[in-house]
Amino acid sequence: MLSAFVSAFRTPDLRRKILFTLGLLALYRVGATLPSPGVDYKSVQDCIAQISGGDNAGIYQLINLFSGGALLQLSVFAIGIMPYITASIIIQLLTVVIPRFEELRKEGQSGQNKMTQYTRYLSIALAILQATGLVALAARKQLLQGCPKDILADTSIFGMVIIVLVMTAGAALVMWFGEQITERGIGNGMSLLIFAGIAARIPSEGKNILDNRGGLIFGLVCVAAFAIISGVIFVEQGQRRIPVQYAKRVVGRKMYGGSSTYLPLKVNQAGVIPVIFASSLLYLPNLISQLTGGRTNANPSWWQEFIQKYLVNPGNPAYIAIYFGLIVFFTYFYVAITFNPEERADEMKKFGGFIPGYRPGKPTADYLNFVLSRITLPGSIYLGLVAVLPNLFLDIGASGNNQNLPSAAPRC
Repeated sequence: MLSAFVSAFRTPDLRRKILFTLGLLALYRVGATLPSPGVDYKSVQDCIAQISGGDNAGIYQLINLFSGGALLQLSVFAIGIMPYITASIIIQLLTVVIPRFEELRKEGQSGQNKMTQYTRYLSIALAILQATGLVALAARKQLLQGCPKDILADTSIFGMVIIVLVMTAGAALVMWFGEQITERGIGNGMSLLIFAGIAARIPSEGKNILDNRGGLIFGLVCVAAFAIISGVIFVEQGQRRIPVQYAKRVVGRKMYGGSSTYLPLKVNQAGVIPVIFASSLLYLPNLISQLTGGRTNANPSWWQEFIQKYLVNPGNPAYIAIYFGLIVFFTYFYVAITFNPEERADEMKKFGGFIPGYRPGKPTADYLNFVLSRITLPGSIYLGLVAVLPNLFLDIGASGNNQNLPSAAPRC
């Protein structure tokens, strides 16, 4: 393995791409720790240390994880890459309901560039919305529940607008980092930025587990994390290969076709999108309750009590069941939106391809739909189990008020 790294750095073009990627990741981590203007950094750190073992910190774990711990610190990159990911998902889903987007998708590279531009505009709008919500929660002392300190030095309209603008600009810069890594670096830029945020928290989370739970639990968590990573890699590589035969055809004086290939259908066809959907949907009711003053109301309504009882604590069995059910639902929903068996069957028929034993057209589409529905079930269950494993670790292994185990277990 070391020889592969040495060979990579000996190749000038590959070395330049690696160094470029590492440089942007380093800049991303610097921005994730740089506080926004008007934020009392010392008070923020004191509040985080005070509530790190409280029950109210659990609802922010996923978004704070994607931002590399920058969310609760209200740093320049507090919004992170989530607006761009959300905008990409929304644009992709709208493709099947807006004819104009469908036309752009079929236009090739020019249409894709236009879709990317729409995604950027929507990302900025979502970044403004999320930044405004974070600043409003911070001004009401509801972002870090249980901490009486003022984390905003200036709560005037002008001061809060400045913070929102800085966070929005930070989100736009992170979006640019991701695109540059994808074009000029190595790998998918958005995925690398998310990984950089997760990896940055591994040492501190590991130390917390080691200090609070002891060496035995720490070792078990590492072994479990290694087993989970191995299982995820194994399942992610799994696919159903449907054989496709192309008939011979004569064009002019040349003969084309007559080849055999296959159509790969992954077990996890939806990727990580259902987890993001389900987590965002579970986070939304609590955010609305906070913005409407639900936590400060002396007589909360029945839906506020329901949110506090079932949708806040990640270790609650009802929370785990709802989370798992949403992931299974969104897996089927996203696969149905993004994979169209009729369209694939028409493409094969257009180029003279067919599945042995099935006629081109509707019979082929019915067979693809049958296979896809069968492999989506284990894929959705696998995705749900991987997503709720941290919550199960919290419910089984956590004691007292220690909330570090769920966020650290799958990332050790």
